[in-house]
Amino acid sequence: MAIISIFSGSHCHGEETAAKTAVKLNYQDISDELISGILSRFNLSGDRIHKTFTGSLPPFSKFTHEREKNTAMIRLGLAEMIQRDNIIIPGYFGHLIPRTIAHHLKVLIIANHEYRVQRAVETEGLSQKNAVKAIHKDDKERTEWTQFILDKPCYDEDIYDIVVPMHSVTVDEAVKLICGYANGDAVRITDRSRQSARDFIPAAKVWLELVKDGHEVDVYSEDGIVTIIINKYVVRLDKYEEGLIRLAQRVEGVKKVKTKTGPKFSPPSIIPMGELDMPSKILLVDDEKEFVQTLSERLSTRNLDSSVVYDGEQALDFVERDEPEVMVLDLKMPGIDGIEVLRRVKREHPNVEVIILTGHGSEKEETIAEELGAFAYLHKPVNVDLLAQVMREAYKKVNESKRKMNDENEK
Repeated sequence: MAIISIFSGSHCHGEETAAKTAVKLNYQDISDELISGILSRFNLSGDRIHKTFTGSLPPFSKFTHEREKNTAMIRLGLAEMIQRDNIIIPGYFGHLIPRTIAHHLKVLIIANHEYRVQRAVETEGLSQKNAVKAIHKDDKERTEWTQFILDKPCYDEDIYDIVVPMHSVTVDEAVKLICGYANGDAVRITDRSRQSARDFIPAAKVWLELVKDGHEVDVYSEDGIVTIIINKYVVRLDKYEEGLIRLAQRVEGVKKVKTKTGPKFSPPSIIPMGELDMPSKILLVDDEKEFVQTLSERLSTRNLDSSVVYDGEQALDFVERDEPEVMVLDLKMPGIDGIEVLRRVKREHPNVEVIILTGHGSEKEETIAEELGAFAYLHKPVNVDLLAQVMREAYKKVNESKRKMNDENEK
């Protein structure tokens, strides 16, 4: 019978629905066994697994590839466990299962906002304001995961086979619906789908080996033939491919290895020698996740690596922990808005140069930003080459301030 993964919004009866579905179908919930196996096998803590899902690992962990490494470890543990029949997987894990495994039924349990808020008020004793805030935080954490794994928001219906609206059905009705799909022909185990599940293991093993070695790749496998998709530009592609193939061929069960470039593989712009003086610590702040992640990737092709946060509170926490040299800041964000972030950053960290990048600014806000010390005020959509040039100019100002400070200290 099918593998069932159930992903749920908070305050949507997700855990109850998963538990009752497991009982109704006589399925085993493998989540606890999976977590304990990962903890012991890879020496990961439960807190580290949680932070891997929510994207709350330490600043600049992107340079150590910690999230990618943790995810690869989790993926391998999952690949081995889904060789069983009659299992149910609640939570974040199901998003790691390849779509090629046709007997995997992907379920989303969700409800409308009003229903969730009311549930949070009733079950947690929260005020309506705090309930809204808590749900918003939960949704951001979930979307952080699906954007990282799938480049999609967590409640995008395209990710799932069925979406169950809990504001209009009971838990028992939801269970009946899921069981009906689980017993249907569309997710029945076939020889082909069973082979796809077996192929998941060598792909996961290769993925782990390559990520541990610092490579940004995707991996899939078919009948023991592993394909590595290269997502980051390299100058000597042929030599790089040879190195990847050598690493992959060391993995047990791999018969053959192929490589190809993916959609994120693109050559960087040619940078004049006079423009090589660039910031090494850049922070992008914008609640539009798809936009800011794409912006970060496009800047990286111009040798401008950046970290990304998604609201004002995260930005202030980040600056406090690891002060950037240049910050690119949106104005309109939930919670602490860009103007308030700018005010606090320039008051407490005056050496940080802040570039405002907004799609909804006004002349009044531009004036306020200038008075508060913003380096520049740009509008979306922005030419990335223009933004890169402004960031380099901002970094020159950072260096000039440092030199003046050093000169004064030497006097």
